[in-house]
This record gives sequence, structure tokens and C-alpha cells, in this order.
Amino acid sequence: MNSISSEEKARLMKLATYASTSVALTLIICKMVAWLMTDSVSLMATLIDSCLDALASIINLVAVRHALAPADKQHRFGHGKAEALAGLGQATFITGSALFLLLEAISHFWNPQPISEMPVGVAIMVVSIVATYGLMMFQQHVINKTDSTAIKADRLHYKTDLLVNGSVIIALLLAYYGWAGFDPLFALLIAGYILYSAWEIVQESLGLLMDREMPDEDRQKIKAIVRGHPKALGMHDLRTRTSGMTIFIQLHLELDDSLTLMQAHTISDEVEALLLAEYPGAEIIIHEDPASLVEQHPEFAE
Repeated sequence: MNSISSEEKARLMKLATYASTSVALTLIICKMVAWLMTDSVSLMATLIDSCLDALASIINLVAVRHALAPADKQHRFGHGKAEALAGLGQATFITGSALFLLLEAISHFWNPQPISEMPVGVAIMVVSIVATYGLMMFQQHVINKTDSTAIKADRLHYKTDLLVNGSVIIALLLAYYGWAGFDPLFALLIAGYILYSAWEIVQESLGLLMDREMPDEDRQKIKAIVRGHPKALGMHDLRTRTSGMTIFIQLHLELDDSLTLMQAHTISDEVEALLLAEYPGAEIIIHEDPASLVEQHPEFAE
């Protein structure tokens, strides 16, 4: 993750929520016009998907603003888990829409309807693809800078949208020039993919709510930074988690027994500064342990 200030992260996250909401509302209008003109069930599928994207983006907007609020007396660790809660809410809406779409697709599959005004539907889908791709590029930029769970979940919606829009173009062409059943068939496939995407969001959100450890790559980096200090004899009991934009790091630092309390505290501060250089804004708790204690308790060693 790039090292940028908390203020810049907050600005980027807010911009991403405004952009996704604007794009979703615009696409809803376009797709509604196309669906009314073509009576395509696959177009209705992507219209439903866009409606849920708009609702999810609005939820994200509210959740991100809440997650960025500073810690208070009732929430000492901040409000970062609002992002994960928003992700679960989005997954619920997405699952409901996918199930509704499955029922509609099955109904149209047994009673295929001819497609009319096919060029209009294709044109709207091309516009949707261009707008969605542009939004996803901006969202990825924000994710690279902030590692926001809420923006990741939102981008997953639009990644689904991108694939859905492309498949709808194929479905419209096949249904118009061939068998009308291609339209509901593609809608069934889209519904299945939407359900899979919802499951991915649930996994990500539950991981944050259950205080999942940071990736092994980050844990190894933290250990290397701590052990890289010339006065650090070792470390153990590393615990990490994330909540919104905030990373929490706790560890026991092994130091020479002969150090004074002030010397041990100074070294601990220096190690904390090294970690903050790599993880700006992280909440770090370091407990100093005499090295002989670890020798007496080998289970402490990592």
C-alpha cells in the first residue's frame, strides 16, 4: 500500500463513492430506456444489477463517511468496521436481486420473447461498458492508495457489471439473429455470476469483522523491520488486524536484560517509528520483554 496521509486517503475514498453513485444513476436511466424499447430479459438483468449498484454505492457513501469519523469515547478503536458492515449489506441486496433474476430468466427461458430495437440495446451496453471501465480504473487507483474494503466491494460490483454488459451484447445479437432463448440463457448465467460475487464480498467483510490477520507478506515484513533494529534481540506474539483504513499491530519486543526502563522505552519508540514509516497511521502497541524471559519460555519464540 502506498504511504499517503489519512486526509488524502479520506479524500480519495469520498471521491470514489461520489463517482460510483453518479455512474450508477446515469446507467440506470440509460438501461431503463433500452429495456423498455427491447423487452430483453438480459437487459432487465443488467438494469436490476445497476439499480443495486446505485443502492450499494449510496450505502458505501454513508458507510465510508461514518468509517472516516475519528475515534470517540464510545468507539476507542474508530469506526472502520462500518465498511465491513456495508459490504454485508451490499451482499444481501445483490443476493436478493440475483434470486429474482433467476426466477425471471427461468420464466422467459420456457417462454422466449422476440427482441426488438436490438441496435439501441447494443449501443446502450457499449456506453455502459465505457463508463464502467473508466470508473473501475479510478476505483483501482483509490484501492491502491487506501486498501479500502468498501471501495473493493464497490469495484467488484462494477467488475460484474462490465462482464454482464459484455454478455448482454452477445445475448442481444444471438437472440435477435438466432434463437430467442439465448436472451434468458445469458440472464441465468449472469445471475449465477452475481451470486458468486456476493459470496466474495461476504468473505471479505466477515474477515474484517472477525479481525482476520494481515496477509503473511505483511507479517513477514513487520518481523523483518522489528528484527532489523540493531538493539532488538527478537520478537514474538505478533498480532495484527485492520479496521477500515487503520492497521493495528501488537507485538512483544525482546531486549537485553541489562537495559534501563528508559533505554528499553527509547528502543521501542524507534521500532515503532520504523513500522510507522512502512504503515503510516497504524496503531502500534509494543511490549518490552527481557530476552532471558524468552529463553525460559521457548513457546514465546516465533
